[in-house]
Amino acid sequence: MTQRKPPGTGFESWIDRQIREAQERGEFDDLPSAGKPLSGAGEPLEEDWWIKRKVREEEGTAGLPPSLVLRKEAETARARALAARTDDEARAIIGQMNAKILDALRKPLSGPPLNLMPFDVDAVVRERKGTSRA
Repeated sequence: MTQRKPPGTGFESWIDRQIREAQERGEFDDLPSAGKPLSGAGEPLEEDWWIKRKVREEEGTAGLPPSLVLRKEAETARARALAARTDDEARAIIGQMNAKILDALRKPLSGPPLNLMPFDVDAVVRERKGTSRA
């Protein structure tokens, strides 16, 4: 955690020392995208570029109430389970989603009613097998 600047120490030397000590502790090792160019570097920026990027990253869920975000997540999990390579993978995906749904049913989320029940794992696996043959 960052400490307060000691009295009588210049800002530059104090900051440089903190960075050096963090480097020595390895806190900058293995950062995501280390050694790779920044995405979009050198491209002109549109107005409100950061808002548009955030909305893309959040897959359109930014600003939605938690109950609607969970519905979207459940829809995505079902699609992932149907596209899974194996039954075990599909069961794992649905099992994780069911745990989130049950948690939300125990501790209701803010927003519109959830209107979501845990998936029938066996039914999703049967549906997956039916869609994989088609």
